[in-house]
Parts: sequence; C-alpha cells; structure tokens
Amino acid sequence: MDKFLFYLGAPILRFINEAGRLALLLIDTLKWLFRRPFRIALVFKHMEEIGVRSLPVVMITATFTGGILALQSYSSFKRFNAESLIGTMVAIALCRELAPVLTGLIVAGRVGSAMAAELGTMRVTEQIDALYTLAVNPVHYLIVPRFIAAFIMMPILTMLADGLGIGGGFLVSTQVYGLNPTVYIRASFNYLEYEDVYSGLIKSAVFGLTIALTGCYKGFYTSGGAEGVGKATTSAVVISMMLILIIDYFMGALFFSV
Repeated sequence: MDKFLFYLGAPILRFINEAGRLALLLIDTLKWLFRRPFRIALVFKHMEEIGVRSLPVVMITATFTGGILALQSYSSFKRFNAESLIGTMVAIALCRELAPVLTGLIVAGRVGSAMAAELGTMRVTEQIDALYTLAVNPVHYLIVPRFIAAFIMMPILTMLADGLGIGGGFLVSTQVYGLNPTVYIRASFNYLEYEDVYSGLIKSAVFGLTIALTGCYKGFYTSGGAEGVGKATTSAVVISMMLILIIDYFMGALFFSV
C-alpha cells in the first residue's frame, strides 16, 4: 500500500513543484518587465529570431493549410450546392483556430526548443551564476526580452498566416475547381466578423507568452550537464505544445461559448 501511495503521489508532487516554480518565474518576469534598463536591442534581436526566421516555415504551412482546407471541403460542399461558401469556411477556420494554433506549434518547436537549449547550456556552464556576480539579474537580462519579443511577434506571424491561408484557399478554389474569384473573395470577408480575427490574435499573443515562459523555464532550471540540456529541450517543446492545445480550448470556449 505504501509503495502504491508513493508511485501515485510522487508524480503529483513533482507536478505541483513544477507548477509552483513556473508560477514564481512568471511573477518574477512580470516584476522585472517594466524596470530599467530597458534592453531594446535584445528585444529586437529576439524578435528577429522568433519572427523573421520563422517566416519561411509559417508561410509554407499557412498557404498549404488554406489550400488543403479548400481541397477537402469542395467535395463536401458540392453535395449541398454550397461551393460558394468554401471561402467563408476557410477564412473562419483559419482566423479562429488553425492560423494561431499551427503558428504556435511551429514556433514552439522551432523557438521554444532553442530558448531551452540556450539557457540550459548557460546554466550548466555556470554563465547564469556569473550574471549574479556581475550584479545583473538573469531574469531581467535573459527572460524578459524573449517574453516581450514572443508577445509581439506571434500575433504578427498569425496575421500573416491568416492572409496566406486565405490566399492558398483562393488559389485552389479558383484555379483547381474553377470557382468565381469574386464570389470566393466576397464569401471570405462578408461573413468574417471582427471577433473571428481578434480572438485568434489574442490567442496567438497568449501562445507566445506560453512558449517563451515554458522554454525559458525549462532552460533556466536545467541540471545534469549535456544530458540535462537535451531533456530540457525536449520537455520544453512537448509541454509548450500541450499547453497551446489546452489553452486554445478554454479560450475558444470563452470567446464562442455564447
């Protein structure tokens, strides 16, 4: 019985410990967010890393996602003589869900892992400890710029994904199936409401904060040398992706449950 309670309770205690440390790191990050010095150069550097260097994969993913949506929905909509509504379906699905979620998953895999690996390497090589000796707070110097950059760049990437996804659906619908371009464009925007767009952008901003916080947390508390860095990197990606999907559900329920 004691062994059963141990095996049952140990994971729960580990989860509570991890959640508590993550919450404390978030509080510490928010505390340093508006304190001088404001490291604008570092913010722009991480904006380039998170946003500009993620552009190719986001562009390809968004374009082909819109295309496959149009491709798969045509046969279904044709049964009801509703081919003219393909543009509406593609636009709403992308703006509400697919663009922010897929962009978040891409950035989590590409950037979240890099954050965890970089900070984890700094931890095991005692570079983070060296910052304390130089009277530089590591959270302020290492985490806050990444936090701000992810918050800014994720909605921008999502807006780009929205446009490219709708464009991909347009190309498939008009060039492959011969739908009227004017009808597609009108259907895309006549039924698309502001709530559909801004809900996705708000989601993406929250996803950006989640990716930055999770990646930095796993890297910041890395231990165990090179093996620990590898485990932290993998864990950061997996946890970020899981949190994105969980948060997406609850935020979707919040925006569209009524």
